[in-house]
Amino acid sequence: MFGMGMPEILLIMAVALIVIGPKKLPELAKTLGRAFGEFRKATSDLKETFTVDLETPSTEKAGGEMKKVTLAANDDASPDADMPKPETPDHTEG
Repeated sequence: MFGMGMPEILLIMAVALIVIGPKKLPELAKTLGRAFGEFRKATSDLKETFTVDLETPSTEKAGGEMKKVTLAANDDASPDADMPKPETPDHTEG
């Protein structure tokens, strides 16, 4: 648990018992336990939301559309594409 062994946890509990007092320690532990549980649940929900959003067909469809646009842009930029011929200036006037 967070890289702590049993001696470290017992030391923290002893210090908390001295600082907080025996009457408020169970209440504090209960509050911290609930907060930690809610944090873990929120983290799990957020992770699930990202996983679902990444696996939706809309992202696959968008990827397919992006591929079509990229291929069309590559075709337009190819050297074989029809390019308009530059106009030559008329030097007869003068």
